Amino acid sequence: MNAIDNGKMQKEDIALGELMRVLSGARDLPLVFYYGGQPVKPGYHVTEVKAGQFSALDCGANPEAWSEIFIQLWDIDEDDRPHMPAGKFHAIIGKVTEHVRLDDTARLTFEVSDGVRPMQLYCASMPTLRAGAVHVELSPRPASCKPRDRWLAQRSEPDPCCAPAAAACCG
Repeated sequence: MNAIDNGKMQKEDIALGELMRVLSGARDLPLVFYYGGQPVKPGYHVTEVKAGQFSALDCGANPEAWSEIFIQLWDIDEDDRPHMPAGKFHAIIGKVTEHVRLDDTARLTFEVSDGVRPMQLYCASMPTLRAGAVHVELSPRPASCKPRDRWLAQRSEPDPCCAPAAAACCG
């Protein structure tokens, strides 16, 4: 049985390539991540970037396979620094790619901690440019039942015969 590509399951997630394309056009602007309704502190660090290839069996006994990139943010305020410029974040990811193969289309997960509370996992929304900064909302990454997710996705897809463009062929 072939593995299902789980990377296509989370439509609201952005991939690393999408994030990097936006940042490349806004290199001088501060990059501000938000989680729990609050911005990260201006002195935040990117402490680790890792890439993984995963194989699993879901709760319906379906084999799953996906690529995922984890970017770890340490949410601290240090040395009265401003928020990191988007170009610096872009350069950090570029440096990582010299040593680690990063798939631009891989699922992107942020691991965030303030050094006191445990790390939590987040997915990122599409960055927005406003008030002279690049803003990226991070949402908690929930658990899910992949067979149920696939079933719901199939139910929401229109029947190809009944789609407006195909109406003439079905008459």
